[in-house]
Amino acid sequence: MKLVTIDHGSRGTAGALLRSGEILNFSRASSPGTIESWIPTEVRAILEAGPQGLELVRKLVSRVEGGDHELTRRLRHKGALTGPATPLLAPVPAPRLVVAAGLAYKSHLAEMSGTPTPKQPTAFMKSPNSITGPGAEVMLPTAAADHVDYEGELAVVFGKECHHTSPEDALAHVAGYMAANDISARDWIPAVMGATQAWEARQTWEVNIMGKQFDGFTPLGPVLLTADEVPDPGSLEIRTRLNGKLMQHAAISDLIFPLQETISYLSRWYVFRPGDVLLSGTPAGVGVGRKPPVFMRAGDVVEVEISGIGILRNIVRAADRAS
Repeated sequence: MKLVTIDHGSRGTAGALLRSGEILNFSRASSPGTIESWIPTEVRAILEAGPQGLELVRKLVSRVEGGDHELTRRLRHKGALTGPATPLLAPVPAPRLVVAAGLAYKSHLAEMSGTPTPKQPTAFMKSPNSITGPGAEVMLPTAAADHVDYEGELAVVFGKECHHTSPEDALAHVAGYMAANDISARDWIPAVMGATQAWEARQTWEVNIMGKQFDGFTPLGPVLLTADEVPDPGSLEIRTRLNGKLMQHAAISDLIFPLQETISYLSRWYVFRPGDVLLSGTPAGVGVGRKPPVFMRAGDVVEVEISGIGILRNIVRAADRAS
């Protein structure tokens, strides 16, 4: 099942992308006077309801996809079924917690001046204000517009509380997966690489992390593919394209630490709750690792595609005000 958040109302409304390519609006499709009328208007609230919430939504989707042409006609008439061009937000537009794994693929470490392999997963937090959705414009911040880079990643969405979890149980806490772009302003990379003292390195690295926090610097989507359709996330493949040119291509199985190990390790420090997001890291091919470097410019189209999930497409624009 592919959950979406339709760009409708002040906070969006929950729905699903059907096999037909149409978008189903849950609140408009639910049968009055039935348990379906309970379905929340937010994806996160559906996840917070646990397996029962997802199962109820799944039954509604199955009913609509069941081939009842009269039902389909009625749903289209009332605006519960709309075309694939329906504007969408991020599937979880306002996660409480966003954690991003770093130094996750050996291929990426090699292109970044031979960065050594970490002994355990590493991560940093991203501002929830950086979240944006498929089709949204990504504004180049006026304070750091010249070295803005793409980082295609697989995003994990949690479906139940995950804290002090073993690797064997880690994936049982996952509700589903999305494509993500961990956009980064790289202006401070030379200072990081040129640091000669520990304190200097720490200060420059902190500024580098702040270059990932701008509004719109974490596109997510286009859908949340539920975990029951992904028995092995390592089998997924990620591709990032800039203006149609393939820049990144890797299997998720190429991660240094398997996804379940990363989740388990980070759950020592973080309490992940339903709707929280973990970005799993980026493979080789980022702009700053190329010779010469390739950075995004106004008018560029960046796409992150993950098998089974779809294409997360965003357009880069110049900011018309300080940001």
